[in-house]
Amino acid sequence: MTRAIWIPWPVLLTLLAALALAIIPIPDALRPARPEWLALVLIYWAMAFPSRIGILTAFVAGLMLDTLLGQLLGQNAIALAVVTYIVLQIHPRLRVYPVWQQMIVVALLMALFKLLALWPQGITGFPPGSILYWLPVVTSTLAWPLMYFLLRDMRRRWLLHLT
Repeated sequence: MTRAIWIPWPVLLTLLAALALAIIPIPDALRPARPEWLALVLIYWAMAFPSRIGILTAFVAGLMLDTLLGQLLGQNAIALAVVTYIVLQIHPRLRVYPVWQQMIVVALLMALFKLLALWPQGITGFPPGSILYWLPVVTSTLAWPLMYFLLRDMRRRWLLHLT
């Protein structure tokens, strides 16, 4: 008999918090620098629980993000699914890297995420306005240590028995 794969409630709460951070109002000057919170959370949980957080979770979360941001449906969903797939492929190595090396991988994953999200925009005739489109790659990379340590602490407190 197979057991059902379920997502633990602390993981769901962090995904909802990341969605909330994606739409929370911030000053116009800071808006281009908003980190990709949902992508960071998905990267961490896919790395920590590869058997529970997968491509379908990333795709559904991306559809929610597309809906909340009013963007082309599937734009972020496909990009997050691809990034999560890559994390699932490299998670055994990624888990043992120190945080500064993980930051390099996260920077590459964020650049890929932004590139994949840019593709449908270009096809539909809505290319980004400026080079500031790529600023979340930098801010997300810089936010990775904070996200990593917060989620690791949460995992150790609430979810240690699932690893």
